[in-house]
Amino acid sequence: MIRKAVVGACVVAFGGVLSMNLTMSTARAASTAAPQCEINRPIVFSDLNWDSNRFHTALARFIVEKGYGCKTDATPGDTMPLIMALIRGDNDVMMELWEENVKDVWQKAEKQGKVEKVGVNFPDAVQGWFIPKYLAEGKAKGLKSVADLPKYKDLFQDPEEPSKGRFTNCPAGWGCEDVNSKKLKAYGLLKDYTNFRVGTGAALDAAIAGAYKRKKPILFYYWGPTWIMGKYDMVQLQEPKYDPKVWDNLLKNDNAKQACAYPVVAVEVAVSKPFADKAPKIINFLSHYHTNNAMVSRALTYMQENNVSAKDAALHFLKTQQKVWTKWVPADVAKRVESALN
Repeated sequence: MIRKAVVGACVVAFGGVLSMNLTMSTARAASTAAPQCEINRPIVFSDLNWDSNRFHTALARFIVEKGYGCKTDATPGDTMPLIMALIRGDNDVMMELWEENVKDVWQKAEKQGKVEKVGVNFPDAVQGWFIPKYLAEGKAKGLKSVADLPKYKDLFQDPEEPSKGRFTNCPAGWGCEDVNSKKLKAYGLLKDYTNFRVGTGAALDAAIAGAYKRKKPILFYYWGPTWIMGKYDMVQLQEPKYDPKVWDNLLKNDNAKQACAYPVVAVEVAVSKPFADKAPKIINFLSHYHTNNAMVSRALTYMQENNVSAKDAALHFLKTQQKVWTKWVPADVAKRVESALN
């Protein structure tokens, strides 16, 4: 009788443990099971053609796909065409809205209820005109501001127009290209400098990196966060202090007589209004998506030095920065993303 009681107790105990294990396994499976996406079509991201946006787009797409069970797609292109696609509702999400560069177009669409900003991606973006530090400490010691540039045009000689210096601008179609072109005119520099527009963001990077490695002179526009700013020592030229009135007139007027420094801006996450209305869970994630200049520059430096894609850099970030990105999403979403990484 005692043996039967013991055996019976063991069976009951084993059954209880088995039942508990099954319950825990079921709970774990439930937490990592793919949920039903709230959008029954691919979510389309704006694949703006510079590295920081490619990184953010790849990072957000992975979380949306693995954490929320959605399909995604991306439309490559320049700033203005993709802004217009967002306004039309052809695209759903833009991970880097540099509003100050497209202010009139964006604010008009926002007032019409076609688009909206849902959060700040990074609050400390910088833009400006730069020269390498080796120039600032060497052949261009006296070059401190844009007002000094006429005296240094021979140092930055344009090989295609030797009587002028060369200013290396953004690709045509980028918002910064238009702003820099207006600045060159407003500062009276077009008589001394050519406005050289590179073909792509990669070509701009190559021109800067190539000059830096050979210790050659180069005058260029750039911004951060970027791997260029993370890897190379650059000096920003002084401009008249940022003035909202001067800035707004510069953006609206092709023949503005005054210009000023770029504002330090918060780069935001933007969406089309119809998408926002249909996808509250994804909007909640995007509204909590927060990084900063230094964090992203490190990710981009990893991407460049290891010669990996934006998606690979995003995966590295997810694996090494859990304390950052797990704050953007609910716990069950974070578990599904972590499961997909393993």
